[in-house]
Amino acid sequence: MVNVIAIAVLLLMIGGAIAYIYREKKKGRHCIGCPMAGNCPRMGNCGKMTDRQKREG
Repeated sequence: MVNVIAIAVLLLMIGGAIAYIYREKKKGRHCIGCPMAGNCPRMGNCGKMTDRQKREG
């Protein structure tokens, strides 16, 4: 029974992650998880934050 619960929890977590990625892609965010994801679609600038942005976190 414990194995069934563990598998169910893992499937829910994986399903949630897939749903999150799907929703973010539908919004047009190309760099999911990047703090600049909404501001730099397809520009390749997601890793290039200014010093001020790095300090603000």
